[in-house]
Amino acid sequence: MGRITDCFAALRQRGEAALVPYIMAGDPDLDATRAVIHAAVAAGADLLELGVPFSDPTADGPVIQRAGARALRRGTSLRQILEMVADLRHGGLEMPIVLFGYYNPIFHYGPAQLAEDAAQAGIDGLLVVDLPPEEADELHIPARAVGLDIIFLLAPTSDERRVRAVLRKASGFVYFVSMTGITGTQAIKTGEVRRLVETLRVRCRLPIGVGFGITTPMEAAEVASYADAAVVGSAIVRLIEKNDGRPNAAEDVGAFIRSLKEAMRSAPPAAGHP
Repeated sequence: MGRITDCFAALRQRGEAALVPYIMAGDPDLDATRAVIHAAVAAGADLLELGVPFSDPTADGPVIQRAGARALRRGTSLRQILEMVADLRHGGLEMPIVLFGYYNPIFHYGPAQLAEDAAQAGIDGLLVVDLPPEEADELHIPARAVGLDIIFLLAPTSDERRVRAVLRKASGFVYFVSMTGITGTQAIKTGEVRRLVETLRVRCRLPIGVGFGITTPMEAAEVASYADAAVVGSAIVRLIEKNDGRPNAAEDVGAFIRSLKEAMRSAPPAAGHP
């Protein structure tokens, strides 16, 4: 049992889905990231996806690509991100944190060393967009050994073989990508995604989160009615970009997150999960 599992269990008892904001670490700098994280907690976020900037983010749309480029220009590194998380934990932050990124920075860091350092810093899970379960043992084995959850992606195009592979290795929760394509470029097709998630739920022992394309409180509430979590990324990153590092960025992000969570609380709980 870790923070992610405990978080979903507590939410399920309350009949709520998790709100999972995505924030690019280091955009526009790590001090701003700290402020946004604190604002997200105060606004009711349940779990955080913390992006690691990378120069070739193939799954990200233009909004998150620009955020990653800004963070890289400031010299944001994986080690600095872990140091920031450790400091936040020492300051009392309890919200589960998933490190979200691509395998290249982890490969250069060293997968086993990254797993050890991430666990010590207070990271709860890893989501590596371009690391399929069939090739994940180099990271999966040391990560699980130190208690880190590994979150894998499934998409509308995932075939039976991929679904089985993900369900064998995933822990924490399963991230269902609501569309084919990159983040922040299409609206979510709720009816189709609901059907796919409900089909997946029959065989999935883990909570199911849905992301890509959720941009409004109404869309978040719709997702909360059939999934265990709604992941919101580009809409939040766009707000940070719009503020261009001004002091009210965290305040605006907090207000938006609060509106998402309030809408989600009004949705009936997802049925069918044990």
